[in-house]
Amino acid sequence: MSWVQAILLARGLSGGWGGICGPTLTGAPFSQVTSQVLRGLHCSAATHSSNSDSSLVPDPPELSRRSVKALVPHEELFGQAPSGERDKASFVQAMQNFRQHSVRKRGHVDFIYLALRKMRQYGVERDLAVYNMLLDIFPKEVFRPRSIIQHIFVHYPRQQECGVAVLEQMENHGVMPNKETEFLLIQIFGRKSYPMLKFLRMKLWFSRFKNINPFPVPQDLPQDPVDLAKLGLRHMEPNLSARVTVYQMPLSKDSTGAADPTQPHIVGIQSPDQQAALACHNPARPIFVEGPFSLWLRDKCVYYHILRADLLAPEEREVEEIPEEWNLYYPMQLDLDYGRSSWDDYEFDIEEVEEGPVFAMCMAGAHDQATLAKWIQGLQETNPALARIPVVFRLAGSTGELLAASPGLEEPPPPPPAQGQEEEDDKLQRRQQQGQS
Repeated sequence: MSWVQAILLARGLSGGWGGICGPTLTGAPFSQVTSQVLRGLHCSAATHSSNSDSSLVPDPPELSRRSVKALVPHEELFGQAPSGERDKASFVQAMQNFRQHSVRKRGHVDFIYLALRKMRQYGVERDLAVYNMLLDIFPKEVFRPRSIIQHIFVHYPRQQECGVAVLEQMENHGVMPNKETEFLLIQIFGRKSYPMLKFLRMKLWFSRFKNINPFPVPQDLPQDPVDLAKLGLRHMEPNLSARVTVYQMPLSKDSTGAADPTQPHIVGIQSPDQQAALACHNPARPIFVEGPFSLWLRDKCVYYHILRADLLAPEEREVEEIPEEWNLYYPMQLDLDYGRSSWDDYEFDIEEVEEGPVFAMCMAGAHDQATLAKWIQGLQETNPALARIPVVFRLAGSTGELLAASPGLEEPPPPPPAQGQEEEDDKLQRRQQQGQS
C-alpha cells in the first residue's frame, strides 16, 4: 500500500468516526447512528478525499451579480478643463494636474497609456512638444540599468514597453523625434534600452523615407467636400493636363429657394486624351458607369465612380504604328540569340489583365443613379458624342439599367416568353433536378 492510499484510508476512517460521534453527542437515536456508521465506513476513499479537500481549500468569493463598471484611473484629470473644450491647452493642463496630484509620479504608466488614447480627441496626435511632455512624466535616473545583469534581464520592462508605445504612436502619425526626445530617453532609460533602440531606428529610416512618396498627401486635409474631391481626383489622375470640373455645388438642408434643397456635390475630371478616345468610341457599343470605389486619403475615405467601356476584341483593335524617331524605346524590336541551356525556364508567371478604356471619373455626395445622371448630362457639354452613346449604370447594390441619351436609341424590353416555351423550360429544369438527385 502506497502512502497516498494510506492517507486516503485514514481520512475515510476519520470521516466515519466523525459520523459516529456527531449524532451521538447531539442525542440522535441509535438507528440513525448505525446507518451513518455504515455509510461512513463503506463509502469509497475517493469520495471522502474530495470532501476533505474541499473543506481544506477556502471557497472562492461569489461574484456579485451587479455589473460594476471599472473606472479608468486618472480619467477625471481630463475632464477638469474650465472651458470644456478639448484642445492642446486642456491636454497640457491635464498633464500638469497629474504632476501636482502625484508628486512621486505614482501610476505614471497608466496615465501615459490613457493620454495616448486621448490624444486624437484633443487633436494633438501630431504635436512633437506634447510627446516630449509625456516622456518627461517618467521619473528620471530610476529605470536606467546599473549592471550587466540588469542589461541582460530587461530592467523595468513595463516602463520600457510604455516608452516604446509612445514612440510607436509617434511613428504611426509621422512625427519625427528630435534632440530633446533623445535626451529624455537617455535620462530615463539609458542608452542601452529598448526605447533608445526604437529611437535610433526611427531616426535612421524616417530621414530616408520622409520624401519617398512621389505623390504626397498633405497632412491637414481640407474639410470642404468639394476641395477634398478635387484633391482625390488629382491624386488619381496622372495626366497633368486633366481638367477638374464642378458640375454641382452642395446645398444644405437649411437652404431655401432651391429646386432640390438637398442636392449633393458632383466633381469630375477628364483629360484631353480621354475626350478624344470618347469621341472615337463606337456608338453601337454601350459605356458603363461603375462604382463606388473607395480611396483613402490618410484617415479619410472618399468614393469615386468611373465611366468606362469594355475591351475591344483583338481583331477589332487598330494597332498604331509609331515611327522609330518618335519612339522613346528605340529600337522597337531587338532580336538577340543568346545561348540557353535546358535548365532555363521560358515560362514566367506574369498575369497581365487588360482593361477597357476609362473616359472620365467623378466624386459625388450621393451614389444613386439620379445624381450620376446629372454628371453624364454635364459631360455631354464637352463631349457631344456622348449624346449618341447608351450609358449603363453598374452601381453597387443595384441592377444595371440602360439609359439612352435620346429616345430613339432606347432598346425595347425583351418580349415575354410564350406559354409553350415556359412548359418546355419547366420540363428541362425537372429533368436536371432528377439527374442531380
